[in-house]
Amino acid sequence: MARGHVILSHGLESGPEATKVSALAQVAEHLGWSHERPDYRDLDAGRRPEDIAARVARLQALARAHTGPLVLAGSSMGAFISGEVAGHLAGGGGTSSTGPTLLGLFLMAPPIAMPGWWPTPLQAPASLPTMVVHGWDDELIPAAAVIDWCAARKAELRLVDDSHRLAAHVDYSASAFADLLKRVDA
Repeated sequence: MARGHVILSHGLESGPEATKVSALAQVAEHLGWSHERPDYRDLDAGRRPEDIAARVARLQALARAHTGPLVLAGSSMGAFISGEVAGHLAGGGGTSSTGPTLLGLFLMAPPIAMPGWWPTPLQAPASLPTMVVHGWDDELIPAAAVIDWCAARKAELRLVDDSHRLAAHVDYSASAFADLLKRVDA
């Protein structure tokens, strides 16, 4: 029996077989967690605000269908929707005997705010164990915004010498993810 379940969400211009979410899936499996990698590519083609809402709804349905311990993880847009769904689960009693028990959140290169795309900044709950890996040289999401967001939540932040894609830190991100899974499993 698995220790818990992880849902790994890919970013835009990516897919469920992407390098980063594949590396995280290997870590989850190695540590005895079941996992799934939803495919959002059908929702990403239009690049419209309503597509983000559809991504959130899809992930929320998958998360709510799961019973037992749950960790949400994602990269870029996948990180954003993971944080949003974590907020919905925490606000809607995400720890019931018939639904998921949300244990943690792992975000890589999270968009903290998306003016013109989403009405509010990322709403992940402050009380949830959260780890963020972000590049100092992220060309899309300034590191300073992520530092402020993490500080407000006392989220663990690991800043690395990389860009938005975190291409030079896939193994590092996987190791950080293992740290979070071990911590919430204790």
